[in-house]
Amino acid sequence: MPQSASDELLAKLAGLGPADGANPWENIRPTQPEHSQRAGARVERDGDDKAEPGKHGGEHALDHMCQRISSLIEQTGAAAAGGEAPHDEFLPVEPESLSDAGLTDTQVEALILKFLFNTGEATGRLIADQTRLPFKLIETLLRQMKHDQLVVYKGAAPMNDYTYTITDMGRERGRREFEHCTYFGAAPVSLEEYIASVKAQSIEHQQCNVDDLRRAFADLLLSQRMLNRLGPAVNSGRGLFLYGAPGNGKTSIAERITKAFGQTIWIPRALGIDGDILRLFDPSTHEEMPLEAQDGLLDHRRIDKRWVRIRRPTIVVGGELRMENLEITLNGNTNISEAPLQMKSNCGVLVIDDFGRQRIRTDELLNRWIVPLEKRYDFLNLASGKKIQVPFDQLIIFSTNLEPKDLVDDAFLRRIPYKIDVQDPSEDQFRELFQLMAPKLGFVYHEDPVDYLIDKHYRAKQRPFRCCQPRDLLLQVKNFCAYQGQSPEMTRENFDFAVENYFAIM
Repeated sequence: MPQSASDELLAKLAGLGPADGANPWENIRPTQPEHSQRAGARVERDGDDKAEPGKHGGEHALDHMCQRISSLIEQTGAAAAGGEAPHDEFLPVEPESLSDAGLTDTQVEALILKFLFNTGEATGRLIADQTRLPFKLIETLLRQMKHDQLVVYKGAAPMNDYTYTITDMGRERGRREFEHCTYFGAAPVSLEEYIASVKAQSIEHQQCNVDDLRRAFADLLLSQRMLNRLGPAVNSGRGLFLYGAPGNGKTSIAERITKAFGQTIWIPRALGIDGDILRLFDPSTHEEMPLEAQDGLLDHRRIDKRWVRIRRPTIVVGGELRMENLEITLNGNTNISEAPLQMKSNCGVLVIDDFGRQRIRTDELLNRWIVPLEKRYDFLNLASGKKIQVPFDQLIIFSTNLEPKDLVDDAFLRRIPYKIDVQDPSEDQFRELFQLMAPKLGFVYHEDPVDYLIDKHYRAKQRPFRCCQPRDLLLQVKNFCAYQGQSPEMTRENFDFAVENYFAIM
Protein backbone atom coordinates (compact mmCIF):
# COMPACT_ATOMS: atom_id res chain seq x y z
CA MET A 1 0.00 0.00 0.00
CA PRO A 2 1.43 3.42 -0.87
CA GLN A 3 2.66 5.50 2.02
CA SER A 4 0.01 8.23 1.46
CA ALA A 5 -2.82 5.68 1.57
CA SER A 6 -1.41 4.25 4.80
CA ASP A 7 -1.31 7.72 6.35
CA GLU A 8 -4.89 8.41 5.22
CA LEU A 9 -6.09 5.16 6.87
CA LEU A 10 -4.28 5.98 10.12
CA ALA A 11 -5.72 9.50 10.11
CA LYS A 12 -9.21 8.03 10.00
CA LEU A 13 -8.42 5.63 12.87
CA ALA A 14 -7.01 8.50 14.94
CA GLY A 15 -10.09 10.65 14.27
CA LEU A 16 -8.28 13.26 12.16
CA GLY A 17 -9.66 14.80 9.01
CA PRO A 18 -7.50 15.28 5.92
CA ALA A 19 -7.32 18.99 6.58
CA ASP A 20 -5.94 18.68 10.10
CA GLY A 21 -2.38 18.70 8.85
CA ALA A 22 -1.19 16.55 11.80
CA ASN A 23 1.04 13.53 11.61
CA PRO A 24 -1.34 10.57 12.21
CA TRP A 25 1.52 8.49 13.65
CA GLU A 26 1.90 11.06 16.42
CA ASN A 27 -1.66 10.36 17.60
CA ILE A 28 -1.27 6.61 18.04
CA ARG A 29 1.88 6.66 20.13
CA PRO A 30 1.64 4.33 23.17
CA THR A 31 0.76 6.02 26.46
CA GLN A 32 2.20 5.23 29.85
CA PRO A 33 -0.26 3.82 32.49
CA GLU A 34 -1.22 6.44 35.07
CA HIS A 35 -0.18 4.39 38.10
CA SER A 36 3.21 3.66 36.53
CA GLN A 37 3.80 7.40 36.19
CA ARG A 38 3.01 7.88 39.89
CA ALA A 39 5.37 5.04 40.82
CA GLY A 40 8.17 6.53 38.73
CA ALA A 41 8.20 3.72 36.17
CA ARG A 42 9.92 4.29 32.84
CA VAL A 43 8.59 3.36 29.44
CA GLU A 44 11.26 2.53 26.94
CA ARG A 45 10.70 3.45 23.32
CA ASP A 46 12.66 2.08 20.40
CA GLY A 47 14.14 4.72 18.15
CA ASP A 48 13.12 8.31 17.68
CA ASP A 49 9.42 9.00 18.49
CA LYS A 50 9.24 11.56 15.73
CA ALA A 51 10.70 9.33 13.05
CA GLU A 52 8.77 8.50 9.94
CA PRO A 53 6.57 5.40 10.13
CA GLY A 54 8.57 3.60 7.51
CA LYS A 55 11.65 3.77 9.70
CA HIS A 56 9.90 1.85 12.48
CA GLY A 57 8.80 -1.03 10.33
CA GLY A 58 5.30 -2.42 9.83
CA GLU A 59 5.40 -4.72 12.85
CA HIS A 60 6.46 -1.96 15.25
CA ALA A 61 3.81 0.42 13.89
CA LEU A 62 1.11 -2.25 14.25
CA ASP A 63 2.13 -2.83 17.87
CA HIS A 64 1.81 0.91 18.56
CA MET A 65 -1.57 0.97 16.88
CA CYS A 66 -2.89 -1.94 19.02
CA GLN A 67 -1.76 -0.24 22.22
CA ARG A 68 -3.43 3.01 21.19
CA ILE A 69 -6.71 1.30 20.27
CA SER A 70 -6.73 -0.58 23.59
CA SER A 71 -6.15 2.68 25.45
CA LEU A 72 -9.03 4.35 23.62
CA ILE A 73 -11.35 1.44 24.46
CA GLU A 74 -10.43 1.64 28.15
CA GLN A 75 -11.04 5.39 28.24
CA THR A 76 -14.41 4.93 26.55
CA GLY A 77 -15.40 2.26 29.11
CA ALA A 78 -14.41 4.50 32.00
CA ALA A 79 -16.34 7.44 30.56
CA ALA A 80 -19.43 5.27 30.12
CA ALA A 81 -19.20 4.29 33.78
CA GLY A 82 -19.30 7.94 34.80
CA GLY A 83 -15.69 9.11 34.65
CA GLU A 84 -12.29 7.69 35.48
CA ALA A 85 -12.13 4.81 37.94
CA PRO A 86 -10.90 5.76 41.40
CA HIS A 87 -7.36 4.75 42.25
CA ASP A 88 -5.55 4.05 45.49
CA GLU A 89 -2.78 6.33 46.73
CA PHE A 90 -0.43 3.39 47.21
CA LEU A 91 -0.20 0.97 44.31
CA PRO A 92 2.37 -1.86 44.16
CA VAL A 93 3.89 -1.94 40.69
CA GLU A 94 4.89 -5.15 38.96
CA PRO A 95 8.68 -5.69 39.17
CA GLU A 96 10.76 -5.61 36.00
CA SER A 97 13.34 -8.07 37.35
CA LEU A 98 13.88 -10.32 40.35
CA SER A 99 16.29 -7.80 41.83
CA ASP A 100 13.56 -5.14 41.58
CA ALA A 101 11.34 -7.52 43.56
CA GLY A 102 14.02 -7.92 46.24
CA LEU A 103 14.46 -11.60 45.35
CA THR A 104 17.28 -13.84 44.18
CA ASP A 105 17.22 -16.64 41.62
CA THR A 106 17.83 -19.16 44.40
CA GLN A 107 14.81 -18.02 46.43
CA VAL A 108 12.42 -18.28 43.49
CA GLU A 109 13.93 -21.58 42.34
CA ALA A 110 13.22 -23.01 45.79
CA LEU A 111 9.55 -21.99 45.56
CA ILE A 112 9.23 -23.50 42.07
CA LEU A 113 10.90 -26.78 43.06
CA LYS A 114 8.70 -27.15 46.14
CA PHE A 115 5.63 -26.47 44.04
CA LEU A 116 6.62 -29.06 41.40
CA PHE A 117 7.67 -31.48 44.16
CA ASN A 118 4.05 -31.42 45.39
CA THR A 119 2.19 -31.18 42.08
CA GLY A 120 4.42 -33.23 39.79
CA GLU A 121 4.01 -30.98 36.74
CA ALA A 122 2.74 -27.53 35.79
CA THR A 123 2.83 -25.05 32.94
CA GLY A 124 5.04 -21.99 33.13
CA ARG A 125 2.04 -19.70 33.48
CA LEU A 126 0.61 -21.78 36.32
CA ILE A 127 3.96 -21.54 38.10
CA ALA A 128 3.91 -17.76 37.58
CA ASP A 129 0.39 -17.59 39.05
CA GLN A 130 1.51 -19.66 42.04
CA THR A 131 4.51 -17.45 42.81
CA ARG A 132 2.58 -14.26 41.82
CA LEU A 133 5.48 -13.11 39.67
CA PRO A 134 5.36 -11.95 36.01
CA PHE A 135 5.52 -14.79 33.50
CA LYS A 136 8.45 -13.21 31.66
CA LEU A 137 10.60 -13.50 34.81
CA ILE A 138 9.51 -17.07 35.55
CA GLU A 139 10.03 -18.12 31.91
CA THR A 140 13.63 -16.92 31.96
CA LEU A 141 14.28 -18.70 35.25
CA LEU A 142 12.67 -21.95 34.04
CA ARG A 143 14.96 -21.98 31.01
CA GLN A 144 17.95 -21.72 33.32
CA MET A 145 16.56 -24.47 35.56
CA LYS A 146 16.16 -26.69 32.50
CA HIS A 147 19.74 -25.97 31.55
CA ASP A 148 20.75 -26.96 35.12
CA GLN A 149 18.72 -30.21 34.73
CA LEU A 150 16.32 -29.37 37.58
CA VAL A 151 13.25 -29.45 35.31
CA VAL A 152 12.47 -30.77 31.82
CA TYR A 153 9.85 -30.08 29.18
CA LYS A 154 7.01 -32.58 29.22
CA GLY A 155 5.10 -31.01 26.36
CA ALA A 156 3.98 -27.81 24.71
CA ALA A 157 1.31 -25.58 26.25
CA PRO A 158 -0.80 -22.75 24.78
CA MET A 159 0.47 -19.19 24.40
CA ASN A 160 4.11 -20.09 23.67
CA ASP A 161 4.45 -22.01 26.95
CA TYR A 162 5.55 -25.48 28.08
CA THR A 163 4.52 -28.03 30.66
CA TYR A 164 7.37 -28.61 33.09
CA THR A 165 8.12 -31.62 35.26
CA ILE A 166 10.77 -32.05 37.89
CA THR A 167 13.86 -34.23 37.39
CA ASP A 168 15.37 -36.57 39.95
CA MET A 169 18.00 -33.94 40.75
CA GLY A 170 15.31 -31.30 41.11
CA ARG A 171 13.17 -33.62 43.24
CA GLU A 172 16.01 -34.21 45.67
CA ARG A 173 16.68 -30.50 46.00
CA GLY A 174 12.94 -29.80 46.32
CA ARG A 175 12.70 -32.36 49.10
CA ARG A 176 15.54 -30.68 51.03
CA GLU A 177 13.94 -27.27 50.57
CA PHE A 178 10.58 -28.67 51.72
CA GLU A 179 12.15 -30.06 54.89
CA HIS A 180 13.57 -26.62 55.65
CA CYS A 181 10.25 -24.79 55.02
CA THR A 182 7.03 -26.05 53.44
CA TYR A 183 5.99 -22.64 52.08
CA PHE A 184 5.62 -22.43 48.29
CA GLY A 185 3.00 -19.70 47.88
CA ALA A 186 3.43 -16.14 46.64
CA ALA A 187 7.01 -14.93 46.50
CA PRO A 188 7.71 -12.87 49.64
CA VAL A 189 7.99 -9.09 49.82
CA SER A 190 10.91 -7.45 51.63
CA LEU A 191 10.43 -5.91 55.06
CA GLU A 192 11.59 -2.53 53.75
CA GLU A 193 8.85 -2.48 51.10
CA TYR A 194 6.24 -3.38 53.72
CA ILE A 195 7.37 -0.59 56.07
CA ALA A 196 7.14 1.90 53.20
CA SER A 197 3.62 0.71 52.34
CA VAL A 198 2.40 1.14 55.93
CA LYS A 199 3.82 4.65 56.01
CA ALA A 200 2.06 5.51 52.74
CA GLN A 201 -1.29 4.10 53.94
CA SER A 202 -1.07 5.12 57.61
CA ILE A 203 -4.29 5.95 59.45
CA GLU A 204 -2.55 9.14 60.59
CA HIS A 205 -3.08 10.37 57.01
CA GLN A 206 -6.82 9.65 57.21
CA GLN A 207 -8.82 12.60 58.51
CA CYS A 208 -12.57 12.13 58.90
CA ASN A 209 -15.30 14.73 59.38
CA VAL A 210 -18.86 14.69 60.72
CA ASP A 211 -20.27 13.30 57.48
CA ASP A 212 -17.74 10.45 57.48
CA LEU A 213 -18.70 9.48 61.02
CA ARG A 214 -22.41 9.64 60.28
CA ARG A 215 -21.90 7.37 57.31
CA ALA A 216 -19.85 4.93 59.42
CA PHE A 217 -22.51 4.80 62.15
CA ALA A 218 -25.54 5.00 59.86
CA ASP A 219 -27.05 1.82 61.34
CA LEU A 220 -26.51 2.94 64.96
CA LEU A 221 -28.36 5.58 66.97
CA LEU A 222 -25.69 7.95 68.29
CA SER A 223 -26.21 11.42 69.69
CA GLN A 224 -24.40 14.42 68.25
CA ARG A 225 -22.54 14.68 71.54
CA MET A 226 -21.15 11.17 71.10
CA LEU A 227 -20.14 11.89 67.48
CA ASN A 228 -18.34 15.06 68.59
CA ARG A 229 -16.36 13.07 71.15
CA LEU A 230 -15.53 10.23 68.78
CA GLY A 231 -14.40 12.44 65.88
CA PRO A 232 -11.20 13.88 67.43
CA ALA A 233 -10.32 10.49 68.93
CA VAL A 234 -10.58 8.79 65.53
CA ASN A 235 -8.55 11.52 63.80
CA SER A 236 -5.78 11.22 66.39
CA GLY A 237 -5.06 7.64 65.36
CA ARG A 238 -3.61 7.10 68.82
CA GLY A 239 -6.13 5.01 70.73
CA LEU A 240 -9.07 5.36 73.06
CA PHE A 241 -11.01 3.79 75.91
CA LEU A 242 -14.70 3.07 75.44
CA TYR A 243 -16.18 2.34 78.84
CA GLY A 244 -19.61 2.16 80.41
CA ALA A 245 -22.41 -0.22 81.33
CA PRO A 246 -22.78 -3.41 79.25
CA GLY A 247 -25.28 -3.41 76.42
CA ASN A 248 -24.85 0.18 75.24
CA GLY A 249 -22.98 -0.60 72.02
CA LYS A 250 -19.30 -0.15 72.87
CA THR A 251 -18.27 -3.09 70.70
CA SER A 252 -20.62 -2.03 67.89
CA ILE A 253 -19.11 1.46 67.90
CA ALA A 254 -15.55 0.09 67.89
CA GLU A 255 -16.24 -2.28 64.98
CA ARG A 256 -17.61 0.51 62.77
CA ILE A 257 -14.93 3.15 63.34
CA THR A 258 -12.82 1.77 60.47
CA LYS A 259 -15.56 2.75 58.01
CA ALA A 260 -14.71 6.41 58.66
CA PHE A 261 -11.24 5.84 57.13
CA GLY A 262 -10.31 5.00 53.53
CA GLN A 263 -11.93 1.80 52.40
CA THR A 264 -9.00 -0.32 51.16
CA ILE A 265 -5.27 -0.87 51.62
CA TRP A 266 -2.61 -3.12 50.06
CA ILE A 267 -0.66 -5.65 52.13
CA PRO A 268 1.87 -8.34 51.13
CA ARG A 269 0.74 -11.93 51.23
CA ALA A 270 4.01 -12.86 52.93
CA LEU A 271 7.25 -11.22 54.01
CA GLY A 272 10.74 -12.58 53.47
CA ILE A 273 13.18 -11.61 56.22
CA ASP A 274 16.70 -13.08 55.97
CA GLY A 275 15.40 -16.46 54.84
CA ASP A 276 12.40 -16.57 57.22
CA ILE A 277 8.88 -16.52 55.78
CA LEU A 278 6.39 -14.39 57.75
CA ARG A 279 2.80 -14.82 56.62
CA LEU A 280 0.83 -11.56 56.90
CA PHE A 281 -2.35 -11.98 54.85
CA ASP A 282 -4.91 -13.91 56.92
CA PRO A 283 -8.25 -14.77 55.24
CA SER A 284 -9.84 -15.24 58.69
CA THR A 285 -9.23 -11.59 59.63
CA HIS A 286 -8.70 -9.83 56.27
CA GLU A 287 -11.40 -9.33 53.63
CA GLU A 288 -9.97 -9.36 50.12
CA MET A 289 -11.17 -6.55 47.82
CA PRO A 290 -9.86 -7.40 44.32
CA LEU A 291 -9.68 -4.76 41.63
CA GLU A 292 -12.42 -4.78 39.03
CA ALA A 293 -11.58 -6.49 35.77
CA GLN A 294 -10.64 -4.12 32.97
CA ASP A 295 -12.80 -3.85 29.86
CA GLY A 296 -9.84 -3.08 27.57
CA LEU A 297 -8.09 -5.51 25.27
CA LEU A 298 -4.98 -5.46 27.44
CA ASP A 299 -4.47 -4.98 31.19
CA HIS A 300 -1.96 -2.12 31.57
CA ARG A 301 -2.24 -1.79 35.36
CA ARG A 302 0.85 -3.96 35.98
CA ILE A 303 -0.05 -4.69 39.61
CA ASP A 304 2.44 -6.66 41.70
CA LYS A 305 0.35 -9.74 42.47
CA ARG A 306 2.42 -10.56 45.55
CA TRP A 307 0.29 -7.90 47.22
CA VAL A 308 -3.40 -8.26 48.04
CA ARG A 309 -5.96 -5.47 48.24
CA ILE A 310 -8.08 -5.76 51.39
CA ARG A 311 -10.72 -3.81 53.25
CA ARG A 312 -9.03 -1.63 55.87
CA PRO A 313 -8.81 -4.16 58.72
CA THR A 314 -10.85 -4.27 61.92
CA ILE A 315 -9.66 -7.02 64.25
CA VAL A 316 -11.62 -7.74 67.45
CA VAL A 317 -10.18 -9.91 70.23
CA GLY A 318 -11.74 -10.60 73.61
CA GLY A 319 -11.15 -12.93 76.52
CA GLU A 320 -9.26 -15.37 74.28
CA LEU A 321 -6.31 -12.96 73.91
CA ARG A 322 -3.00 -14.44 75.08
CA MET A 323 0.52 -13.04 75.16
CA GLU A 324 1.68 -15.31 72.31
CA ASN A 325 -0.91 -13.65 70.04
CA LEU A 326 1.18 -10.47 70.29
CA GLU A 327 4.42 -12.14 69.15
CA ILE A 328 5.56 -13.86 65.96
CA THR A 329 4.58 -17.52 66.20
CA LEU A 330 6.42 -20.30 64.40
CA ASN A 331 4.69 -23.48 63.26
CA GLY A 332 7.21 -26.16 64.10
CA ASN A 333 5.84 -28.56 61.47
CA THR A 334 5.95 -26.14 58.53
CA ASN A 335 8.61 -23.64 59.67
CA ILE A 336 6.29 -20.84 58.56
CA SER A 337 5.93 -17.86 60.91
CA GLU A 338 2.65 -16.05 61.52
CA ALA A 339 2.44 -12.29 62.06
CA PRO A 340 1.01 -11.07 65.41
CA LEU A 341 -2.38 -9.39 65.76
CA GLN A 342 -1.05 -5.85 65.97
CA MET A 343 0.88 -6.35 62.71
CA LYS A 344 -2.17 -7.76 60.90
CA SER A 345 -4.19 -4.73 62.04
CA ASN A 346 -1.69 -2.11 60.80
CA CYS A 347 -3.42 0.78 58.98
CA GLY A 348 -6.71 -0.27 60.62
CA VAL A 349 -8.33 -0.80 64.01
CA LEU A 350 -7.54 -3.31 66.76
CA VAL A 351 -10.31 -3.71 69.35
CA ILE A 352 -9.52 -5.24 72.75
CA ASP A 353 -13.05 -6.20 73.81
CA ASP A 354 -13.98 -6.80 77.46
CA PHE A 355 -10.62 -5.34 78.48
CA GLY A 356 -9.64 -6.66 81.91
CA ARG A 357 -11.06 -10.14 81.32
CA GLN A 358 -8.28 -11.56 79.10
CA ARG A 359 -6.29 -14.66 79.95
CA ILE A 360 -3.23 -12.50 80.47
CA ARG A 361 -2.92 -10.02 83.29
CA THR A 362 -3.74 -6.41 82.51
CA ASP A 363 -0.34 -5.16 83.61
CA GLU A 364 1.41 -7.67 81.30
CA LEU A 365 -0.54 -6.42 78.30
CA LEU A 366 0.09 -2.79 79.18
CA ASN A 367 3.80 -3.31 79.75
CA ARG A 368 4.02 -5.05 76.38
CA TRP A 369 2.46 -2.08 74.56
CA ILE A 370 3.48 0.94 76.59
CA VAL A 371 6.45 1.75 74.31
CA PRO A 372 4.77 0.93 70.93
CA LEU A 373 1.84 3.19 71.82
CA GLU A 374 4.26 6.03 72.42
CA LYS A 375 6.77 5.44 69.61
CA ARG A 376 4.44 4.00 66.93
CA TYR A 377 6.77 1.08 66.24
CA ASP A 378 7.27 -2.36 67.76
CA PHE A 379 10.12 -4.87 68.10
CA LEU A 380 9.51 -8.53 67.28
CA ASN A 381 11.70 -11.62 67.51
CA LEU A 382 11.98 -14.06 64.60
CA ALA A 383 12.43 -17.79 65.13
CA SER A 384 16.06 -17.41 64.03
CA GLY A 385 16.65 -15.04 66.95
CA LYS A 386 16.82 -11.91 64.81
CA LYS A 387 15.00 -8.87 66.22
CA ILE A 388 13.15 -6.68 63.74
CA GLN A 389 11.46 -3.30 63.98
CA VAL A 390 7.97 -3.07 62.46
CA PRO A 391 5.34 -0.31 62.31
CA PHE A 392 2.74 -0.10 65.08
CA ASP A 393 0.18 1.84 63.08
CA GLN A 394 -3.39 1.18 64.16
CA LEU A 395 -6.12 2.74 66.24
CA ILE A 396 -6.23 0.66 69.42
CA ILE A 397 -9.62 0.66 71.16
CA PHE A 398 -10.00 -0.73 74.66
CA SER A 399 -13.66 -1.58 75.31
CA THR A 400 -14.51 -2.30 78.93
CA ASN A 401 -17.38 -2.33 81.41
CA LEU A 402 -15.00 -1.14 84.13
CA GLU A 403 -13.57 2.27 84.95
CA PRO A 404 -10.21 2.79 83.17
CA LYS A 405 -8.61 4.11 86.37
CA ASP A 406 -9.43 0.80 88.07
CA LEU A 407 -7.57 -1.13 85.37
CA VAL A 408 -4.42 0.82 84.51
CA ASP A 409 -2.06 3.32 86.05
CA ASP A 410 -1.62 6.98 85.13
CA ALA A 411 1.44 6.30 82.96
CA PHE A 412 -0.59 4.12 80.61
CA LEU A 413 -3.68 6.35 80.68
CA ARG A 414 -1.49 9.20 79.47
CA ARG A 415 -0.71 7.20 76.30
CA ILE A 416 -4.42 6.64 75.61
CA PRO A 417 -5.48 10.29 75.38
CA TYR A 418 -9.23 9.74 74.78
CA LYS A 419 -11.57 8.12 77.33
CA ILE A 420 -15.20 8.08 76.22
CA ASP A 421 -18.08 7.07 78.47
CA VAL A 422 -20.79 5.29 76.46
CA GLN A 423 -23.81 6.24 78.54
CA ASP A 424 -27.31 4.79 78.85
CA PRO A 425 -29.83 6.07 76.28
CA SER A 426 -32.48 8.58 77.29
CA GLU A 427 -36.16 7.60 77.21
CA ASP A 428 -36.62 9.35 73.87
CA GLN A 429 -33.64 7.48 72.40
CA PHE A 430 -34.97 4.23 73.87
CA ARG A 431 -38.32 4.76 72.11
CA GLU A 432 -36.53 5.66 68.88
CA LEU A 433 -34.58 2.40 69.03
CA PHE A 434 -37.89 0.51 69.11
CA GLN A 435 -39.05 2.45 66.06
CA LEU A 436 -35.83 1.61 64.21
CA MET A 437 -35.70 -2.07 65.15
CA ALA A 438 -39.39 -2.98 64.74
CA PRO A 439 -39.54 -2.92 60.90
CA LYS A 440 -36.12 -4.61 60.62
CA LEU A 441 -37.47 -7.58 62.61
CA GLY A 442 -40.80 -7.77 60.80
CA PHE A 443 -43.01 -5.82 63.27
CA VAL A 444 -45.50 -3.03 62.71
CA TYR A 445 -44.57 -0.40 65.30
CA HIS A 446 -47.23 0.50 67.90
CA GLU A 447 -46.60 3.12 70.54
CA ASP A 448 -49.07 1.85 73.18
CA PRO A 449 -47.20 -1.43 73.99
CA VAL A 450 -43.93 0.53 74.31
CA ASP A 451 -45.60 2.98 76.76
CA TYR A 452 -46.84 0.00 78.75
CA LEU A 453 -43.39 -1.62 78.74
CA ILE A 454 -41.65 1.54 79.98
CA ASP A 455 -44.25 2.31 82.70
CA LYS A 456 -44.56 -1.21 84.13
CA HIS A 457 -41.17 -2.79 83.61
CA TYR A 458 -38.77 0.18 83.74
CA ARG A 459 -40.16 3.09 85.78
CA ALA A 460 -41.86 0.87 88.33
CA LYS A 461 -38.74 -1.27 88.74
CA GLN A 462 -36.28 1.67 88.46
CA ARG A 463 -34.56 -0.34 85.77
CA PRO A 464 -32.00 1.51 83.58
CA PHE A 465 -32.37 1.67 79.81
CA ARG A 466 -29.79 -0.13 77.68
CA CYS A 467 -29.27 0.28 73.94
CA CYS A 468 -29.39 -3.47 73.28
CA GLN A 469 -32.72 -4.08 75.04
CA PRO A 470 -35.18 -2.97 72.31
CA ARG A 471 -33.59 -5.42 69.88
CA ASP A 472 -33.37 -8.23 72.44
CA LEU A 473 -36.96 -7.84 73.66
CA LEU A 474 -38.33 -7.72 70.13
CA LEU A 475 -36.41 -10.90 69.29
CA GLN A 476 -37.98 -12.58 72.32
CA VAL A 477 -41.43 -11.54 71.09
CA LYS A 478 -40.67 -12.66 67.53
CA ASN A 479 -39.54 -16.11 68.66
CA PHE A 480 -42.60 -16.49 70.90
CA CYS A 481 -44.92 -15.53 68.03
CA ALA A 482 -43.17 -18.01 65.72
CA TYR A 483 -43.69 -20.76 68.29
CA GLN A 484 -47.38 -19.87 68.49
CA GLY A 485 -47.66 -19.91 64.70
CA GLN A 486 -48.49 -16.19 64.59
CA SER A 487 -47.02 -13.25 62.73
CA PRO A 488 -44.79 -10.95 64.86
CA GLU A 489 -46.93 -8.49 66.82
CA MET A 490 -46.12 -5.89 69.48
CA THR A 491 -48.67 -6.38 72.30
CA ARG A 492 -48.66 -5.87 76.06
CA GLU A 493 -48.99 -9.62 76.68
CA ASN A 494 -46.08 -10.43 74.40
CA PHE A 495 -43.87 -7.85 76.14
CA ASP A 496 -44.82 -9.32 79.53
CA PHE A 497 -43.65 -12.72 78.30
CA ALA A 498 -40.40 -11.29 76.91
CA VAL A 499 -39.60 -9.36 80.09
CA GLU A 500 -40.22 -12.42 82.25
CA ASN A 501 -37.59 -14.34 80.33
CA TYR A 502 -35.11 -11.53 79.69
CA PHE A 503 -35.03 -9.95 83.17
CA ALA A 504 -35.44 -13.15 85.18
CA ILE A 505 -32.32 -12.48 87.26
CA MET A 506 -31.68 -8.83 86.40
